[in-house]
Order: sequence, then C-alpha cells, then structure tokens
Amino acid sequence: MNDEPQVCARVTRRFDVPPERVFDAWLDPETVRNWFGPGLGEMTRVEVDPRVGGSFSFVQRRDGEDIDHIGEYLEVDRPRRLVFTWGIAGESSPDDSRVALDFVPLPNGSEVTLTHEMHPDWADYVDRCEASWAKMLDAMAGTI
Repeated sequence: MNDEPQVCARVTRRFDVPPERVFDAWLDPETVRNWFGPGLGEMTRVEVDPRVGGSFSFVQRRDGEDIDHIGEYLEVDRPRRLVFTWGIAGESSPDDSRVALDFVPLPNGSEVTLTHEMHPDWADYVDRCEASWAKMLDAMAGTI
C-alpha cells in the first residue's frame, strides 16, 4: 500500500457456524461462486491460490462484460485472520486497496469483521463499499 492515509470501510457480521467454515468460504472456489457479488452476474471463473504470496481471480460477467476481481494473499492464518490486496484487473492497482478479515469464535458460531482500506480518492464510496460487503457476507451466511 502507498504511504497516503487510507480510508476504511468496515463491516461486522455474526455467523451461526464456526470461524473455520467462514474462513474456508473465502478460499474454496465453489463456495465463492455461491456468495460473491450476489445478483450482479454469473461467476465465470474463480481461481484461488490460498497461501501468502498466492493470488486469486474472481471473474463475474456483468452486462456482457467480464469483471476480474484480483488480489494477492498477504496473511493466511486459519481461522483467525485473512488479509489480501483487492483490485479490478486493468482498472485499479490492488496495491491501493487491502481487505483484512478477523474471525472471532463465539459460543454459538463466529463473528467476522471485514476492514477494507482504500486510497483516499475512494472516500466518497465508503458507504457503498460497506453495503456491498455486507450484502456479500449475508449471501455467504446463506450458503455455508
């Protein structure tokens, strides 16, 4: 990430399943297909290399165009923490955006806090970003 102060979108959600299941839902391609970008288009490709330094590519067809969400895994500490860069191939630099997920076990499930750090140019989009991540976490809860 660059040295400029970042803006953050933050979403917390509780799940009725243990942290391991929620953590794994981020790294299993078939599960990602079921929750990523709900209602926005068909998932045409999901590739995941879930190791520090590994990368991912989530391709979704939207209005006839393939949008490739890409990133590199920076931390993979199952089931406590997952951190990765985030970008759109050809449109943005993933070095300007980072997503951190913190997983906390609860007596009857788990709680996940997602923090998306973005370049200050995206400050006007924080609310929209939080709403999008919340929608995806809701979709994930319905699939795991």
